[in-house]
Amino acid sequence: MEAYKIGVTVPLGTEQGFMDALDGYFSPLYPGYDHVSSWWETEGSWRPLEGSHPHQGEIGRIERAREVRIEFAVRAEDAGRAVRRIAEIHPFEEPAVDVMPLVPWKDVAARDDS
Repeated sequence: MEAYKIGVTVPLGTEQGFMDALDGYFSPLYPGYDHVSSWWETEGSWRPLEGSHPHQGEIGRIERAREVRIEFAVRAEDAGRAVRRIAEIHPFEEPAVDVMPLVPWKDVAARDDS
């Protein structure tokens, strides 16, 4: 099965609402489970440049803030829909979104290594 891991950083305290807003935009990858994700607190930094419209911070000044990194897996056919939804609901003008190829563990376990 072709799959991707999507990682996105969101403002601290918005992580559950963010994942709830993604509900229904991709099929569960793991049978019998949905809302499967990993979250951890991190700190982000950025400097808004002239012409940007930052959600937080001032033009020309380096900003630092506590954030939450969320990672979740999607089937290849759902990746575009999930990323477009992230762009719609994310409060940042330029959200930090990573899309990485993923080999599901069951695909690896099913290989004949003999």
